[in-house]
Amino acid sequence: MEKLTEKEKELIRGSWEGLGKNKVPHGIIMFSRLFELDPALLNLFHYSTNCATTQDCLSSPEFLEHVTKVMLVIDAAVSHLDDLHTLEEFLLNLGSKHQAAGVHTQSFALVGESLLYMLQRSLAQGYTAALRQAWLNMYTIIVATMSRGWTKNGERKTD
Repeated sequence: MEKLTEKEKELIRGSWEGLGKNKVPHGIIMFSRLFELDPALLNLFHYSTNCATTQDCLSSPEFLEHVTKVMLVIDAAVSHLDDLHTLEEFLLNLGSKHQAAGVHTQSFALVGESLLYMLQRSLAQGYTAALRQAWLNMYTIIVATMSRGWTKNGERKTD
């Protein structure tokens, strides 16, 4: 697993300090952007509430629970910046679950783009090029591990 510099860790922690306290509103910004980038992703969410539109999803209690879980994964990554490798098994399993749910690895890039969008909107002037790069580096590490889990699950299905 790649490592982040001390400066990158400092930037990530500092920016997440305020955002992590209000996970759901920031997660809604992120997922709203994700659905703008690829409306077809709405089809992956099958709840008792029909997610035919972004607004349907964003008002669904089940979807809001999913948003909370995604934000908790980000929170865990930020909390483990000094030892991201401890999250490896969890992230491999998460990648496997996404493969089983029909998520394509290309969507991981859109989630990353949506995360950066949320950070930019939420941090406004505090969103710098160095901060963007730090978050991108962390997200790249997470996605690389999730992608390995995604691939392993796909290989098990073809065996």
